[in-house]
Amino acid sequence: MNTRGIIWGLLSGVLVLSGLAAKAGTAEEAVIAAENQIAKSMRTNDVELQAPLLADKIVSTYEDGTVVVGKEANLADAKLTTFSRLEITDLKVTVFRNTAIATGTFASRATYKGEPFEHRGRFTDTWVRLNGKWLCVASHQSLIKKD
Repeated sequence: MNTRGIIWGLLSGVLVLSGLAAKAGTAEEAVIAAENQIAKSMRTNDVELQAPLLADKIVSTYEDGTVVVGKEANLADAKLTTFSRLEITDLKVTVFRNTAIATGTFASRATYKGEPFEHRGRFTDTWVRLNGKWLCVASHQSLIKKD
């Protein structure tokens, strides 16, 4: 192989890798935007904002061990919560091809079925790119112990 072939090979490799990085960045940005839309949905008590972001078979596991399965069940459960405060911090997204893992910290004040609560915890959401669209397929919340 001549020098020109080696240079073109290296250049092609760099272009492919930079293209993959650009796609990963785009995916990361898309999932961050989706996470922010879900947070807005919770802050404004408008569950319809999150409906297009949930997979039909989403599984949510809450800090008390409750498991809610399915999009409609998750939306119905979300309607039972009214937030007066929700802060998301430390949001990070890691992309693995068509799957993304979002993690972060939350602090909330709300009522659930009329009962007030205040929580601080961590969450992990799993997103999958299906038919060109990022959908949340699983969500898990854990509380952080108070000192």
